[in-house]
Amino acid sequence: MFITFEGIEGCGKSTQAKLLYEWLLDRGKEAVLTREPGGTPAAEELREFILREREEVFPPFSELSLYIAARGFHVENLIKPSLKEGAFIICDRFSDSTLAYQGYGRGLDIELIERMNREATGGLKPHITFLIDLPVEVAFERIREKRKDRLEKESLDFHRRVRDGFLKIAERERDRVVVIDGRKGVDEIFSEVLKELSRRAGAL
Repeated sequence: MFITFEGIEGCGKSTQAKLLYEWLLDRGKEAVLTREPGGTPAAEELREFILREREEVFPPFSELSLYIAARGFHVENLIKPSLKEGAFIICDRFSDSTLAYQGYGRGLDIELIERMNREATGGLKPHITFLIDLPVEVAFERIREKRKDRLEKESLDFHRRVRDGFLKIAERERDRVVVIDGRKGVDEIFSEVLKELSRRAGAL
């Protein structure tokens, strides 16, 4: 089963992904915890390049292309082989983030991004996606003291567009995307994650 966690910076998705991974391991399940961009050596190199601050302008299409390239390495070298072996794949961000950040955030063409995502993934989509939704102001108060990468330093208006993008994706794909209120406590959110996974064909 391929499970992804999505949301804006500071929403708590990485915490929930790790909790689910550890929960599955504790019950003897084969599980892989990974992230995007990243997950394989080549994709991690691209991650460092994408997120590092730089003086020259980073054109939005160049940014998109690098994310797509990293996804291609990730899917072919880690996600597909692990799924073939019957593992649970827990991924911190996937193609929805590219739609939200580069599409709704940067204003690039949504259909173009969807086409590039299909090419990079061979049409692979998560079985279920948990969108941890949180108001931008709340999220950025949480990460106020954190050392921020290039994307985290974007304006609040940019991150509001990203959040709106995630919610539009969730509205369009209700069968796949489960929206959880990120203002709830960590344990309460995780309880909702487990409840939804158990509801879906006895996944656990």
